[in-house]
Amino acid sequence: MLCFIHEMDSASVTLANSWRKLEEMGFKNETLINTQELGRAIKRHREELKMSLRDVADEIGVSASTLSRIENGTGKPDADNIARITRWLDMPVDRVMSGQGNNVEPVVYYPHEATPEIVEAHLRADKKLTPETAKALSELFRVAYQQFSKPGK
Repeated sequence: MLCFIHEMDSASVTLANSWRKLEEMGFKNETLINTQELGRAIKRHREELKMSLRDVADEIGVSASTLSRIENGTGKPDADNIARITRWLDMPVDRVMSGQGNNVEPVVYYPHEATPEIVEAHLRADKKLTPETAKALSELFRVAYQQFSKPGK
């Protein structure tokens, strides 16, 4: 029993030292995934496809409750779920990564992505726009694009 307690104490000290090193490197309890952005993308794509949370959950292997929490901005998905979700969204995972300390946020997209998605990524990266303004302009563009684009081209 004494050996087990010593191992637990040793593990706690190692964990504390690791955490301290991460903090020194600038990773203080910082989340690297923008779950609000991921949640908005899930909800938008799901509604475009007229799918329920259960439908998406069954298709991608992520529970409906997890998807709901992410859509509501309260969930913290693990790496596997992030990979499943971004694959379903056909979105680069870098798109939902939070800024990593630099002032330049890259605009990442796949060449085959829909134009409204690419425009939204550019608007979000524009430092002259507030997040609310970027979102509003993105929605405005999305509506106009749907109205004026020709199907099948």
